[in-house]
This record gives sequence, C-alpha cells and structure tokens, in this order.
Amino acid sequence: MGDYPKNSRKMWRRPKRPLNYDLLNEELYVLGTFGLKNKRELWKAHTELSRIRNQARSLLALTQEIRNKKEPTLMKSLARIGLVTENSTLDDVLNLKVTDVLSRRLQTVIQKKVSIKSPYLARQTVVHGHVMIGERVITVPSYTVTVEEENQVHLAPEVDLAKVTRQAAETIKTEPQAG
Repeated sequence: MGDYPKNSRKMWRRPKRPLNYDLLNEELYVLGTFGLKNKRELWKAHTELSRIRNQARSLLALTQEIRNKKEPTLMKSLARIGLVTENSTLDDVLNLKVTDVLSRRLQTVIQKKVSIKSPYLARQTVVHGHVMIGERVITVPSYTVTVEEENQVHLAPEVDLAKVTRQAAETIKTEPQAG
C-alpha cells in the first residue's frame, strides 16, 4: 500500500532527542550555512544520508562474491551525484557527513558557482526561476545536482544579478520586523 502515490510516506525523521543543546546549536549552524528554510530540510538530508549509510553497512555484511556484484551499483550512483569519487571504498561512504549531501543541492552549487553573497539569496534566485541547468529552468532549491549537470548550471540569460541582489535588499528593508 505504501507505493501508491496518494499514500506517500514521510521523507524524513525527527531526531530522537530534539532538546539536545549541542544538536540544536549544530542544526542552527548548518541551517544558516546552507540557507535551509526549516529544520525539515535538514532532517530530509539526514534521512537520505542514513539510507545511504545503511546500504553500505548491509553490503559490508554480505559475502565477498555477492558484495563484489552489488557494490559497484551503489558506488556508481554516489559517484554520479558527486558524493564520492570513482575509486572510493565503502569506508568513504560511511564517513560521509550531512554537509556533503547538502553541498550537492542546487542552491549551494549556484551560490558557489556564481559567487552569490548569501545562501538565502541563492535560494531566492532559484525559487524565482533565474537558474537554469542546460536549457531547463529549475525552481527547486533542494534539487540534487549531478556531476554531469554541474558544468551546465548557470543563470538565465535575462537575469541581471546586481538587480536581483538590489531587489532582495529592498525586500528585506521593507518587511516589518517581528517582535
């Protein structure tokens, strides 16, 4: 029943101890560094990383001949995304951090490639449809950019980055302060 599209599952899990002070500080730092909208986006990345690590651990438990058949599939998919290199081992997969997963998001890639000042401005640029991969306009900041697509990421031709930055600054100034 879970595979039916109308009965989709949650893509994330909450932390077991949400009031852990060190965890809260670490989460806030990662949220600010990568410009995430809320903690749910971080929890999705944690869940994805957990799924990848679980696959690697299950491969380590298999016999050598079965492992030699199944390991290249996992390594190819992770190398295609850019999380590991072609000649990596399962130990490298187990050493992945959540920041590695978050650094493959379109929002982070466009920030580094076009040298946008803040991750939040990069997110706004993506959401407003100013970012293209090849000939496609992508409006999803959490889109995972593959290694092949990374060279094709660029701003749309009609976008003036200075104008977008100026509009974002004006928007921030005109918003009422909560408090």
